[in-house]
Amino acid sequence: MDYKVNVVGRKIPTEIVGKKIFPFMGIGRAQLPDRKVAPKIRRRLPGETKLLATIEEAITKSGLKNGMTISFHHHFRGGDKLMNMVIKKIAEMGIKDITLAPSSIHPIHAPLINYIEQGVIINIQCGVTGPVGDAISQGKLKGLLTVRSHGGRARSVEDGDCHIDIAFIGAPTADEFGNLNGVDGKQACGPLGYMVPDAQYADMVIAVTNNLVPFPCNNISINQNHVDYVVQIKDPIGDPTGIVSGTTRITRDPVRLRIARNCVSVIEASGLLKDGFSFQSGAGGISLAVTQFLGERMLELEIQGSFGMGGSTSALVQLLEKGLFRRLLDVQAFDKEAIRSLKENPNHIEIGASQYANIHSSGAAVDVLDTVVLGATEIDVNFNVNVVTESDGRILHGIGGHQDTSEGAKLAIIAIPLLRGRNPVVVDNVTTLTTPGMNIDVVVTDYGIALNPESKYYRRIKRAEDLRFKTIEQLRDTAYTLVGGPPDPIPFDDRIVAIIEHRDGTVLDVIRKISD
Repeated sequence: MDYKVNVVGRKIPTEIVGKKIFPFMGIGRAQLPDRKVAPKIRRRLPGETKLLATIEEAITKSGLKNGMTISFHHHFRGGDKLMNMVIKKIAEMGIKDITLAPSSIHPIHAPLINYIEQGVIINIQCGVTGPVGDAISQGKLKGLLTVRSHGGRARSVEDGDCHIDIAFIGAPTADEFGNLNGVDGKQACGPLGYMVPDAQYADMVIAVTNNLVPFPCNNISINQNHVDYVVQIKDPIGDPTGIVSGTTRITRDPVRLRIARNCVSVIEASGLLKDGFSFQSGAGGISLAVTQFLGERMLELEIQGSFGMGGSTSALVQLLEKGLFRRLLDVQAFDKEAIRSLKENPNHIEIGASQYANIHSSGAAVDVLDTVVLGATEIDVNFNVNVVTESDGRILHGIGGHQDTSEGAKLAIIAIPLLRGRNPVVVDNVTTLTTPGMNIDVVVTDYGIALNPESKYYRRIKRAEDLRFKTIEQLRDTAYTLVGGPPDPIPFDDRIVAIIEHRDGTVLDVIRKISD
C-alpha cells in the first residue's frame, strides 16, 4: 500500500478498498471540481399520484438494488425511528451491499449492527455516535466508514463524491404532492436542513409521514419538485423527546461554569463583542452556559448581535427573544423551544446544510461568523483537535459542524476540562485528527487558557489582565502530572476501518481497527 504524508503530518494511503484517497493539502489548496452534479429528470405525469401505502411499496418503486446508496436525516437524533424501520424492510426484501449515507447515526440505531454483520450494509458515510461506531472500531463493517462534517457532507452530495440513489425523508408533516416541513404535527423535529442536498441531488426521494395534510402544506421546508413519493404510515417516524440528550443540557458543574465565563471574557478581549456580532456555540453543557453568560454580558454592554446560528437551543432562542440578536439561522433544533421558535418567529430562519457550511458554494453562513465555541475529546500541542474517537481509540462521535465553523469563524474557541475522568484532554498528539490546529485560536480549560501563537487575535487577547494564560505545552504537562504521565499507546491493527475527510474532501486522518 502506497502512502503520502499530508500537510498536518498524518500518513495517508493513496487508496483504501478501491477508493482513491487525496491527502489534506491545507486550507484552500484542494482542487475544485469543474461543476456540481445533477440528479436524473423525474417527470410526474398529470393526475399520477405520489401517495403510497407502505414503505415496501416505496422501496420496490424506487428500484433499490444491491450495492446502491441510501440516505436519511438525523433531526430526531436519539428519537429517530425511520432508519431502523426502512433498513429492516430492506433486509427482509433480500437487498444487500448497501452504502448507508445518512446525516448522522445515533445510539438508537444500534440495531443496524445486525445488518452490518449480515452484509446488508457494507459502507457508511456519516458521523457515527454510539454502539454502531464501536462496532466499526471492532472491524465489523466490511467496507469503510467515511466521516464528514455537516458542510463536508453537503459538499460531497453536490460534488458527486457521495451519489445518493434513494433518499428517505422522515417528514413530520407532508401533503400528498410532497411538500414537507418539520415544525407542524405531533412529531415536529424542527428544521429539515440536513436533507436539503439529498432532496435536490438524489436520484429518487421518498418522504415518509404519519401527518398528511391537505395540499398545499404550509410551511414548506422541502418542496414538491424534489419529492417522488409520499408514504403515509400509522407508526411514528420519530420521538421528538429524543432530540434532547445528556449533551444538550446546561452544565451545573462550577468548574465547567468557570470555563464558560472565561470563554465570554476571551470573546470580549478579542474586540469582536460589539454591535453586529455573530455567534455560534454547540449544544453541550459548557457551550450552553457560554450562550447564557454571553447574553448577560451583551445586556450589560447594551449591544445587539447580527445573528446567532445553530443547531438552535432554548438558550439561543432566549437571546433572540430578548432582542440580543436580530436573527437566528437554523439548520437543526436541539430542543422543543427551538422548534416552537422556528414555527412562530419570522426572525428565526431555517437554512439548508449547504447554505450553512458547504465550502464549495458562493456563500456558506459559517464564513461570516465572528466567534464559535466548540468542544473536543482531545487537543494536542499543535492545536489539532479530535472529536471523533475517545482516548481508547473507539469511534463514538461525529464531527458535526466542528471543521466548518472553526475554519469559517474569525475566532474559534475550544472549551474543555483538562481531564475527562483519568484521561488527559491536552496531549502530545491527538489519537485522531479531525480539525486542523491552523483553524483553532484559543483553548479554554479549568487550568488555564492557551492561545495559538498563529492566531490573528493572539496579541489582543493576551493583553487581558484578568485571564490566566498558559502555553499549550504547560497545559499538557499539567494534565500528564495530574494523571501520572502520558496515556498508554492504543493497540491498533493495520486494517483501516474509517477515514476522516476535511470539509473540502481531502483526507486528514485514518482510523484503524482496535486490536482484539
